[in-house]
Amino acid sequence: MTITFITGANKGLGRETARRLVELGHTVIVGARDPEQGAAAATALGARFVRIDVTEDAAVTAAAADVAEHEGVIDVLINNAGIHGPSGDPSILTGIDSLRVFDVNVAGVVRTTTAFLPLLRRSTDPVIINVSSGMGSLAHTHNPARPESKVIAPLYTASKAALTMLTTQYAKALPSMRVNAADPGYTATDLNGHSGPQTVTEGTDAIVRLATEKPGARSGRFVDRTGEISWS
Repeated sequence: MTITFITGANKGLGRETARRLVELGHTVIVGARDPEQGAAAATALGARFVRIDVTEDAAVTAAAADVAEHEGVIDVLINNAGIHGPSGDPSILTGIDSLRVFDVNVAGVVRTTTAFLPLLRRSTDPVIINVSSGMGSLAHTHNPARPESKVIAPLYTASKAALTMLTTQYAKALPSMRVNAADPGYTATDLNGHSGPQTVTEGTDAIVRLATEKPGARSGRFVDRTGEISWS
């Protein structure tokens, strides 16, 4: 049975991914910062809850230790936790704003991946999925036909561009694993005030597909619900 750990899984894309993977037979571990919300989500989904705050080294280390004690291995790590940060006029941005967004969206992925790599290495088919965004794609944000071109979110977009590049670097450095990035698309979640035209189920299509691929699928890809996409 595939064992899957998901960060930020108490709501939105993370929770829906957890729900779908439980239905597909995965043993899912719901990772979330808030103990009450995380435990409630896990109970409702038929999963197990482990507290994790991706901005805290000690919390990430403790989460990995908990999984090592109870499951002993993970097959799929889904780095889903993320924040949006300020939108609009960049003249209001501060260094603190940028550090806060990158701490979750990029450094949080690094912390979590580093802590869980020993558990992934025990799997016969280890997979890492980073939930990125077309908002970090030069092609998408310069295409006037796409909704990504109409949004000004300097720190979120920059952090997702960094996350996609981080994904390609991990893919090269970890040839024994599949490491890919998923673009959920413009999905109705708390992150955008539920303004997206896609349902949360549609938004998890790419993540679920990557989590359920057969051994031998390629690494280093950027995928949305329609297939592989360019982010340059």
